[in-house]
Amino acid sequence: MKRISQYFLQGLLFLIPLFVTLYVIYWIFTKIDRVLDLPVPGLGFIVTIVFITLIGFFASNFLTKNIVHLVDRIFARLPLIKMIYSAIKDLVNAFVGDKKSFNRPVQVLLDRESKIRILGFATRDSLENIGIKDSIAVYIPQSYNFAGNLIIAQREQVIPLAADPGAVMKLIVSGGVSAR
Repeated sequence: MKRISQYFLQGLLFLIPLFVTLYVIYWIFTKIDRVLDLPVPGLGFIVTIVFITLIGFFASNFLTKNIVHLVDRIFARLPLIKMIYSAIKDLVNAFVGDKKSFNRPVQVLLDRESKIRILGFATRDSLENIGIKDSIAVYIPQSYNFAGNLIIAQREQVIPLAADPGAVMKLIVSGGVSAR
């Protein structure tokens, strides 16, 4: 009976990630197809990918860069819109833009004996512009969540890691479970 239970659990460990991934992909396809009201399943997803790629092409084209900068300037001047737009733009650029911010993995010592540490990414080396000296900003992503916390740590408490930033992010987001 114990062996059958182990087989059952192994089956769950294989099937749950597989089916959840397939379901999420199916859900994205059907949502986009429903919004665009296209008769061929999956066509909405392909149309969306092509549309986003074309927008990226035009946004990086020399002739249309002025339009992109104009839109940025307009959104940067609108009071509430400025806060939302700039925060989202900075967050997206932190992950995929030319100015990737999560490329300096660090560990922060939380106690004097260095027994408790937290992993994160150094995002700013100086905070003197807001009146905080001898400290740096460290972003701490949360596991299984699209959120995180910004902590301020004394320089001597932050130790740079000689590790691949992607591997560190994967380790943090997986709650330490992911070993690859």
